[in-house]
Amino acid sequence: MSKNIKIILITGIILGSSVYLMFRNELRAGIEFAKIPFIAQREVSPSRKAVEVSPWANIKLEKVYSGFKEALYLAEPNDGSGTIYVVEKGGKIIAINNGSKSTYLDISERVRDRESERGLLSVAFHPDFKNNGRYFVYYTDAKGAVIVSEFNSLTGNEEEVLLKISQPYSNHNGGQLAFGPDGYLYIGTGDGGAGGDPLDNGQNKLTLLGKILRIDINNGDPYGIPADNPFVNKSGEDEIWAYGLRNPWRFSFDSKTGDLYNADVGQNEWEEINFQPANSKGGENYGWRILEGFHTFNNDNKTDINSLTMPVVEYNHSEGCSVTGGYVYRGEQFKQLDGTYFFGDFCTGNIWGLRNRSGEWEFAKFLKTDHLISSFGQDQAGNIYVIDFKLGDIYKIIIKK
Repeated sequence: MSKNIKIILITGIILGSSVYLMFRNELRAGIEFAKIPFIAQREVSPSRKAVEVSPWANIKLEKVYSGFKEALYLAEPNDGSGTIYVVEKGGKIIAINNGSKSTYLDISERVRDRESERGLLSVAFHPDFKNNGRYFVYYTDAKGAVIVSEFNSLTGNEEEVLLKISQPYSNHNGGQLAFGPDGYLYIGTGDGGAGGDPLDNGQNKLTLLGKILRIDINNGDPYGIPADNPFVNKSGEDEIWAYGLRNPWRFSFDSKTGDLYNADVGQNEWEEINFQPANSKGGENYGWRILEGFHTFNNDNKTDINSLTMPVVEYNHSEGCSVTGGYVYRGEQFKQLDGTYFFGDFCTGNIWGLRNRSGEWEFAKFLKTDHLISSFGQDQAGNIYVIDFKLGDIYKIIIKK
């Protein structure tokens, strides 16, 4: 690592002879993607695939905030202020306190957001934000590189770049930041883009692309590596916590159990939700580009399918085209929803719930909406919010009376 910034450079392109790339741009959860005619997919035998059931509650969406421009994320720090922060793609973070909105951060001049997947993508507040003012943002810069930076509200919001990852293509930029229950900062990166992962970054442990990373922002210069990260002193980048991801569009920790839920956007047919239990030691391989959902995609390297960590649920493109991950409900108001992980689809507006009952996974479609669901959000009380990218509205999930 360099003294101040670790820069990962990706160069070159390798196209398998059996792969024919046809690129097209479409707005898909702020996602620009490529369709690839490929070998026929074969479903593998899942060990923990969720069973579809009827919804266990009757929910609706209640509008609580409006007037945002291309909103992509919502968060509330644990500082007792009750302030909600909303991330806008163009480079602003808007603070909402007692119904009043103000610009909290504006880095629009540093953010490249012309392409559908680029922009200011998320924010994460330090667990001790109330006392130290530290928070972290994830964005794409003028040259299209992924940037993870620290700001401090107590010292004038000067930027310190922690991580810079060059992108070989304009799409699959990832975009999630979240603090785990262990106090470390987790970072979700895409596979670098194009379609079908032509560089095989998802399976390459010598790049930070297509991964969930885990870093220590309380030690090191500009950050430290947790000693128990799975590839420390092994073949692989020290920052990697899990790999085999295409474009994780939102992951989150269950605020009660510490379990990690990760939504990975699919290629041609299948969207998926992955699960990592709180007691995991990391190192999971979620399968991309070998698998798409529970289906083979490109296993040219003849990887043992049994060595991969399968999703817990998938849906095909008859139900949507781009998964948006959410949160586990832990609010006090609606006990019927306790333990339910909500997720949705950007294209169709479908909202599903997923839960584990006595070791068995089940999921249900709870709601069909007209919203372009760019993200979910969660406040300190455990309530879950749904963000409409186009309308700029934010809704709370509640029980229909």
